[in-house]
Amino acid sequence: MNWVYLGLAIIFEVCGTISMKLSEGMTSIKYSIVMLLFYILSLSVLSLALKKIEIGIAYAIWSGIGIVLITTIGVFFFKETLSISKVVCILLIIIGTVGLNLFGTSH
Repeated sequence: MNWVYLGLAIIFEVCGTISMKLSEGMTSIKYSIVMLLFYILSLSVLSLALKKIEIGIAYAIWSGIGIVLITTIGVFFFKETLSISKVVCILLIIIGTVGLNLFGTSH
């Protein structure tokens, strides 16, 4: 169940970040409120995941997957540019996240 909580935290965080973009610098009250609600949900569910998942692992996955999703959404829906350097850096984040999962737990 903890991994489900982490997945939900990621989804809520991505929705919060999309809402932040749509809030146009928090000038749109509607999207600003929606953003705050999504971030409250994200952090609340993340805290439930942290009951059983190590904080470093959970945060790496939460932020790493969030970065990949937000970058993808930015490119396809907000027409943001994607350069080779951005792709390489995102791949390094993914490699680091996988590395933490494979080698970061001590039992």
